[in-house]
Amino acid sequence: MSPVSFYASPLFAPLRPWLDRLPPAPDTLAVARLAEQFPIHTANGQRVRFVPPRPDGQVYECRIWASGEVETRPDNWHDFFNALVWLTFPQTKIAVSGAHMDAMRAPGEARGTKRDALTHFDECGIVVLSSQPELLDLLRNFAWKELFVERRAEVVRSMRFVIFGHATYEQLLRPFRGLTAKAVLYEVSEAWLEMDGAAQIAAVDKLLAADLISGRYTRPRDFHPLPLLGIPGLTPDSEDPAYYDDTWQFRPGRRSTAKPAA
Repeated sequence: MSPVSFYASPLFAPLRPWLDRLPPAPDTLAVARLAEQFPIHTANGQRVRFVPPRPDGQVYECRIWASGEVETRPDNWHDFFNALVWLTFPQTKIAVSGAHMDAMRAPGEARGTKRDALTHFDECGIVVLSSQPELLDLLRNFAWKELFVERRAEVVRSMRFVIFGHATYEQLLRPFRGLTAKAVLYEVSEAWLEMDGAAQIAAVDKLLAADLISGRYTRPRDFHPLPLLGIPGLTPDSEDPAYYDDTWQFRPGRRSTAKPAA
């Protein structure tokens, strides 16, 4: 399977409006030109621009805060998807950048667990939404077979999976056994699930940004591991219930310490 052919996956839906306007390659210059038509400004008013890396030693997040410049390596899938996530979830990316700066300003917090959590979600985050809270509980409790086999039809009907992490988008070009994202979970209404794709993405962006600004996630363990290839429709292998017997990929997890995220 070629990398671009995997764009057909439903998990690429948030980026598809942009992908449809770009060449079938990680053309970061084309993304930079596209971004000029949809201006984004940081919390301190800097206009976001995607520029080649600069060898001046300035810290990545500090550069964004000081000038709005997001270092973007040419012809690089990872940075290409990062730029598209900025266009898709601008409020959340602004919140992530601002939270990094706040953490760096805190006494004795050059790195720390808060910045680790921000990086984990920025790279590998996914948002899981459902109108059935019991489905979210099954995910929290690592009950993969009950969730994805016994209640598969309900998952398809009443859950939505929205990728945020740009590293995860890159990995989905060539998905592999054990590919895992860091999930935040939200209970939503049936009416929310009936919104069109653009409205849902805007709503997710607003939810995530508010939670990140509030400081809700302070440790990497605040996110729930989600084996992506267990989601119905991602691989034909998952149509066989025995697929979920693979405890290396679908691990029992930390059931006794799992903490609700919503």
